[in-house]
Amino acid sequence: MRARPISAANFFTALAGLLLAGIARAALPTYYPAEYQTLVDGARREGKVVVYAATDLSAASPLIHDFETLFPGVRVDYRELNSAELYARYLGDIASNKPIADALWSPAMDLQMKLANDNRAASYRSPEAGYLPDWAVWRDMAYGTTFEPAVIVFNRRNVPPAEVPHSHAELMALLAARHDKYLGRVTTYDIEKSALGFLFATQDAHVMHDYWDLARQLGRSAVQFDPETAAMVERIASGRAYIGYNLIGSYAVARARHDPAIGVVMPGDYTLVMSRIVLLSKEAPHPNAARLWLDYLLSARGQNLLAGRAGMAALRKDVQGEASSAHLRDGLGGSMKAITVGPGLFVYRDQAKQAEFLRRWRRETQGAR
Repeated sequence: MRARPISAANFFTALAGLLLAGIARAALPTYYPAEYQTLVDGARREGKVVVYAATDLSAASPLIHDFETLFPGVRVDYRELNSAELYARYLGDIASNKPIADALWSPAMDLQMKLANDNRAASYRSPEAGYLPDWAVWRDMAYGTTFEPAVIVFNRRNVPPAEVPHSHAELMALLAARHDKYLGRVTTYDIEKSALGFLFATQDAHVMHDYWDLARQLGRSAVQFDPETAAMVERIASGRAYIGYNLIGSYAVARARHDPAIGVVMPGDYTLVMSRIVLLSKEAPHPNAARLWLDYLLSARGQNLLAGRAGMAALRKDVQGEASSAHLRDGLGGSMKAITVGPGLFVYRDQAKQAEFLRRWRRETQGAR
């Protein structure tokens, strides 16, 4: 029996498919299970992964480009939202019976954990899980991806070395002693609009016995609120604000690399460390592509890119360099307070507790003005 002839178009289509499969196979780490190629092939058939993310597209672009180069045929449809919008949009999609997101990537750890605890996240054991610290993984549903301290950011032109606060107590003392200078020149998150800001505030209240004294002092200093880190860093760089409290360190450090006006301090008494959590939607339209994206974010390749061009510190234990968790842990010493990925995060997401916390925050930060 003679072989059936194949057209030139079909030949090149088949050849392209074989080449793409070869590229994907060559890209897989040797410790991945043999059947993982089935997942890669499934992701290519799905054609894309839809990511809802509260990470700036400018920071995520190197990761997206590398992922699409590594796995040709799998496009990243990246939807940038702030953390509160992400949570609301995803639940709205489900309520209207139109699941869209495959993966959710957000620094609002408490909201991500609430979704996982409410049975909205798919269970998936990543082959990269063993390279993460124990505090960054919960029940194969929620995975930390970054190591990001909450820092004090200041303008070097307006805050001389003798005034730079190196702890929460020093910040309170500075704002009290130099009230006139810093009045209206301090910025922090609007915790009613920023889910990350709310997370940091509630974690502060848990760790710091005189947290409400700090909140009151911020109020006396006519603190300026903003839901976006980038906007606050820009305000400090321009001199419109002198000090920013509890900002995401990755954004501030990235700006400080090329802007001599920006200074960054990790408080010496304690420094909160958050991690952007990635979840896979239980209703994911492209489940194989979603798993592929998660594994890429956790891989040595993805983590090294996070620590390099993306400007966020890597979480993996085997990544080295200045933008690695190992290096930052050494710098923090015993002051590191990692926010653990787990159900304890959403204690303040109980409606009654959340409302009471926000009422007191408003009273302390606005009533003191």
